[in-house]
Formats: sequence, C-alpha cells, structure tokens
Amino acid sequence: MIDKTVEYYNKNAQSFYETTVNADMSLQLADFTNLLPAGGHVLDAGCGSGRDSLALKNLGFHVEAFDASEEMCKCASTLLGQQVRLCRFEELDYIDLFDGTWACASLLHLTMESMPDVISRLHMALKTDGVLYASFKKGVGERYRGERRFTDADEAYLRSILDDRFDILEIRESIDVRPGRVEEIWMNVFARKK
Repeated sequence: MIDKTVEYYNKNAQSFYETTVNADMSLQLADFTNLLPAGGHVLDAGCGSGRDSLALKNLGFHVEAFDASEEMCKCASTLLGQQVRLCRFEELDYIDLFDGTWACASLLHLTMESMPDVISRLHMALKTDGVLYASFKKGVGERYRGERRFTDADEAYLRSILDDRFDILEIRESIDVRPGRVEEIWMNVFARKK
C-alpha cells in the first residue's frame, strides 16, 4: 500500500474495523480451506480487522497475519489474541513457510508497477503446491476512491499477474457482502503454486 492509503486506514481503523469485522466471507474461506491440509499454516496478507485470521484460527489453522496499517494491526491483534506483524507487501521475506496465503481485498491497494514483485514474494512464501486466494474489485486499471488507491482487476489482468508462477484453479465473481454494497462486484481468484 502507498502512504496515503495507509494513512487512511490509520485514521479510520476503528470505523473500518466495525464495518468489516462481521462481513461474511464463509463461502470463499470454505473453498480456500478445502484446498489446504488440515491444521496447515496460513498467511493472512493484509489482514485488516483480523476477521478472516480469526475464522482460520477457529478452523484449526496456524495463522500468521500482517498489515501495513499500525492501527489495523492493533485492532487485529486484539481480536486474534496474537501479535499481528506491521509489514508492507514489498517487505515480505518469508520462504517456503505457508500452505496457503489469503489476500482478501488487500493486493488491490498496490500499484500495477509493484504487483509483479509482490506476487513473486507471495509465491516464495508458499510451500510447494501452496494455495493463494486473492480478491480485487472488478474493473480495469488504477484509480483513487477518496483517500485510497485501488488497482481493479478483470480475468485477463489476474491471469497476466499470476500465470507465470501459479496454476489458476478458479476465477469467479461475487457481490460485496457488506450491507448496502451489493452493486460492487469482486473478482476472486484461487491459484496453486507451480
């Protein structure tokens, strides 16, 4: 994430937490966890409120979570009862540690220019045959919405950033699960490390 976006989350951490912590991601989580070994290790990449980390932990997975916003890390650490790492995607240094990486609505804050390096870092963090889940708002290109920057994605863009390092298992659309957001469409991708 770039500084302006991180600042937004630092300033609005509590309200963002409150509007997202109860969002129902159970469908995507179920499909993701079905691809993982029981009790496996999962990286929640850009964990926000920590909602999905907690769900994964409650399903018996070992979860490592990070976020670029210090205030979101505090919220997520409290929810999880474990330390959430303050880290940007560009600083990731894990190698062959995780059975799965969950990047729900987080990679979308990266620039298109930085995306290949970050995808490479996520690839390196996964064990052989590890699984990546990522979600983006449906669209094409980069934009700002208020103080936050977004890189939107369609199927072609997802394939262009993942195909050389991952076997894509599925790309599907879904509606936003937050109240009053059903008009927003998300692109969900499930991919396995080559």
